[in-house]
Amino acid sequence: MQLFACGVNHHTAPVAIRERVAFPPDILPRALSDVTGARHGAGRLAREAAILSTCNRTEIYCNTQAPEQVAEWLANFHGLPPREVKPYLYLLPQHEAANHAFRVASGLDSMVLGETQILGQMKQAASSAHDAGTLGLLLNKLFQRTFSVAKEVRSSTEIGSSTVSMSAAAVTLAERIFPSISGQAVLFIGAGEMIDLVATHFAARKPRRLMVVNRTIERARDLANKFGGEAAALTNLPDLLAEFDIVVTSTASPLPIVGLGLVERAIKQRKHRPMFMVDLAVPRDIETEVGELNDVFLYTVDNLGEVVRAGQDSRLSAVTQAEAIIQARVNEFMHWMDTRQAVPVIRSLRDHGERLRRHELEKAHKALLKGDRPEAVLEALSHALTNKFLHDPSHALNQAGESERAELARLVSHLYNLHDNE
Repeated sequence: MQLFACGVNHHTAPVAIRERVAFPPDILPRALSDVTGARHGAGRLAREAAILSTCNRTEIYCNTQAPEQVAEWLANFHGLPPREVKPYLYLLPQHEAANHAFRVASGLDSMVLGETQILGQMKQAASSAHDAGTLGLLLNKLFQRTFSVAKEVRSSTEIGSSTVSMSAAAVTLAERIFPSISGQAVLFIGAGEMIDLVATHFAARKPRRLMVVNRTIERARDLANKFGGEAAALTNLPDLLAEFDIVVTSTASPLPIVGLGLVERAIKQRKHRPMFMVDLAVPRDIETEVGELNDVFLYTVDNLGEVVRAGQDSRLSAVTQAEAIIQARVNEFMHWMDTRQAVPVIRSLRDHGERLRRHELEKAHKALLKGDRPEAVLEALSHALTNKFLHDPSHALNQAGESERAELARLVSHLYNLHDNE
């Protein structure tokens, strides 16, 4: 088994790169099938694979003998030359991969130190791999240990205390633009978990108007009702956009849904009153050029990082404690992996012993059927098994050269728990 992780995140790549290698939920099963070679008899790059794709990271965890090819596959699958992605890519083998997974799930590698949303996203990645049939013994064990470590870190340290979330950061930035959220109209585009979190923070400020637009109007209504707001279909966005001072978007669309022309028309209708926009999607929902408009304040997930980091000082003292827990659990996991390397030899040894046992048992049955005394048959059976079980190590010791005999004798003594007086 060879554990390997590769990917890009907010530490190594800007959102312009991250959005190009993201895996929307609808293409994830195909990607997992492709990388494991389970589709159309394709070449098998990995025996197991799981893909974690969020606004801040895209990572592949796999059991593979070809890590470099998996890294190239990440670029090729998205139609990108590998050389464009390589400068931002990290490649983590074995120990480093396990350490990284544990740190990510524990909130130590997040833009928001100690945030909890990533744990749910990792659980979803494992679930998706399980459904696709690409989660085997190694990755199943890795993720189960990962979830256990994250729980231990959060219960044993203060890493999650006073967390400044991306959602709270969005409100903080909005309050830098407007004197009070209570006087503003807020529009949410999308109805997923991220929008739910952000809407919770904005709703607490009691804006004068709150609306959710989504491709599926039913989901928009469900979320809007939670906050006492309005709902509309995404197709109505061109007619509605000008009515809102604050716009927060987070959808799974592979292409921008808020274009430059749409925002220009809205700003004109607003008579150039400022509009605050937060794009939490990767790939981005709002065209980059919108940020160049004079009356628009556009922020992406990367822009929110500065606000988030400003509130992390109170939790830094818990990082050392969390890292110590993670290191201990990584060592335990690597020990488990090492023991699994001996499984094929153990299986072969047991198969060999079973063949010898069956052969001698068959001879004993025949002797009993001939009328031989049971005591004699049992004596012969025990002698035969002892001789056959000890034949190979005895033969190896007798045939060993002078240079290797001492080491072989030490190993045999260790294997059979022998002592000098024996």
